Amino acid sequence: MAVEDDNSGAAVAAIAPGAPAPGDDNLAALQWDMDQIQAPAARAINGGSASVVVGDIDTGLDHTHPDLAPNVDFSRSVSCVGGVPNTDPAAWMDNNGHGTHTAGTIAAANNGIGMVGVAPNVKIAGIKAGDDDGFFYPEAVVCAFMWAGSNGIQVTNNSYFADPWLFNCKNDPTQRAIWEAERRAIKFAQQNGTTVVASAGNQSDDLAHPTQDVTSPDNTTAVTRDITNACAVVPVEVPGVIGVSANGNKLIKSFYSSYGVGAVSVIAPGGDSILQQTAAATNGRVLSAWPSAAAASCPKVLTVTDGAARYCYLQGTSMAGPHVAGVAALVVSTGVSKPGTVASRINTTADKMDCPADMSVYAPFPATDNGAPQVCQGGAGYNGFNGHGQVNALRAVGG
Repeated sequence: MAVEDDNSGAAVAAIAPGAPAPGDDNLAALQWDMDQIQAPAARAINGGSASVVVGDIDTGLDHTHPDLAPNVDFSRSVSCVGGVPNTDPAAWMDNNGHGTHTAGTIAAANNGIGMVGVAPNVKIAGIKAGDDDGFFYPEAVVCAFMWAGSNGIQVTNNSYFADPWLFNCKNDPTQRAIWEAERRAIKFAQQNGTTVVASAGNQSDDLAHPTQDVTSPDNTTAVTRDITNACAVVPVEVPGVIGVSANGNKLIKSFYSSYGVGAVSVIAPGGDSILQQTAAATNGRVLSAWPSAAAASCPKVLTVTDGAARYCYLQGTSMAGPHVAGVAALVVSTGVSKPGTVASRINTTADKMDCPADMSVYAPFPATDNGAPQVCQGGAGYNGFNGHGQVNALRAVGG
């Protein structure tokens, strides 16, 4: 029967039980990130339900990619670029690459080709809110969340900050209007049963203690400005959003990852090419799907192919967030559908991680926006670098 959302009381569709998806595809040996969060063991128990849809709010996705095509939900995919929904597949095709990469981590099919996503049995909807240059403007972001909330999308992944302001300051009338519009759209989606996952950003910034913004506006000429906690990053700092920082294969926060008490819920593999190259993660980065049409934008040394399917190594909190969105989809596939309950399951089943023992490794990587040294506050139960800990797919599905 239908269940009710935490706040609105809006009924959402019943969810068919998730099915196991055991076994690996050809590039499994390169997926250190999946092993790190026990995703293969989790999907051997529950690989997700085909009645669960993850909306990847990104630059679109390549619906022809052999590892994504089996799971694309054409009926719920859309372009919101410009603020008006356009369901023509040509409109939401990914010409950038970023969206295809995040989608692969979430839901690449277990089909004998390439790699396997965290939740290979769920459906993926491309919600194109980022233009081909990678800018996510307010009208597109608002449209994307309104679409998700109106179309039965249970989880959204958000690997971006909403342009043109990295920090939207509520004491500025224009930025406050952007904050309010985007916050309301996100709240609408949440009230209609959508769990929202967002990446923390790649500025090495402490989002809990912002003092300066040298990044905004990022679509023209950035102007250095002093800021306070009246300024927030969208969507990661919107209430109820599951914020995600990034780590690498040595299980410490990635050198570039932003962080902050109250902003980060959990940490997940995003890669680290400087501090965390290992035998398993030889270049430190995360491998995922890539559109052939954007082949030139992935350097040859970071490109992997499996037949006609193309894959690319990237690093960033953009790569961390989709791991958590995939786990959220697995949780929903167990019958837990309320966004607050999904978030609680993810937080309570995460592997606790304390602040790094040696903080000196971060000395060469101060915050991009104010030059401050990186500082990890809190203990093993919760801290600004790792939140409640590293997401654990197996424990999240009850394994």
